[in-house]
Amino acid sequence: MFLGTYEPKLDDKGRMFLPAKFREDMEGGIVLTRGQEHCVYAFPASQFEEMTKDLMNAPLSSKQARDWIRVMLSGAYKEVPDKQGRISVPADLRTYAGLDRELTVIGAGSRAEIWNAKAWREYLAVQEEVFSQTAEEIIPGMF
Repeated sequence: MFLGTYEPKLDDKGRMFLPAKFREDMEGGIVLTRGQEHCVYAFPASQFEEMTKDLMNAPLSSKQARDWIRVMLSGAYKEVPDKQGRISVPADLRTYAGLDRELTVIGAGSRAEIWNAKAWREYLAVQEEVFSQTAEEIIPGMF
């Protein structure tokens, strides 16, 4: 499970260090792809492969499913962390997420998310207020 918030830097070659707490789960490979809210999703490769099997069961007749699969898979890249725990973030994903030197990497349970640090702070400020004001159940039985 991926938890916490980290602030690595992106180097001039588009590489970043994975947070140390995430490395063991991702040492077998990592898949980076477009995430919602213009971040980059980072899945352990084995989990992404399982998720892809589920995607293949989506009905071909569903335009929304086809569109979602196209966006998700056309932007997917498999990376293997080097011995220092670095990965390369492909240029098109850096552009999509507006990534520059300052990054925020968050744990989101089954995946990590890579954000432009400023975009994350802005998103979090809004969502923390929404979170604190939520009066209805969002996740049945929990919140």
